[in-house]
Amino acid sequence: MKSVNLLVVFLSELAVIASVGTWGFTLGTGWTLRLLAGIGGPVVMIALWWLFGAPDAPHKVHGAIRVAFEACWFGAGAVALALAGYVVAALVLAGVMALSKGLAVAWRQ
Repeated sequence: MKSVNLLVVFLSELAVIASVGTWGFTLGTGWTLRLLAGIGGPVVMIALWWLFGAPDAPHKVHGAIRVAFEACWFGAGAVALALAGYVVAALVLAGVMALSKGLAVAWRQ
């Protein structure tokens, strides 16, 4: 079960990046801004994860700051998906992320 949970956490990380890209490409503005947000948003999310959240991050955060960072990072994915018009999918994603991250903490993964 622990290995499955690690897979779910990883897939949730990918889902956050895809959700931000989806949000960017569904903005109601011109194609230039949609393209910038659709590509730039995921790039920013990847950079933030690389800097602060990845196992070998150069500025890895711990403790309460880690919890706040992950809540904001994963929450941003769910909010982006909801803003793109996929509210049910956003709620499912948020629930799956909360459950899998909770299990990861409980199992010290």
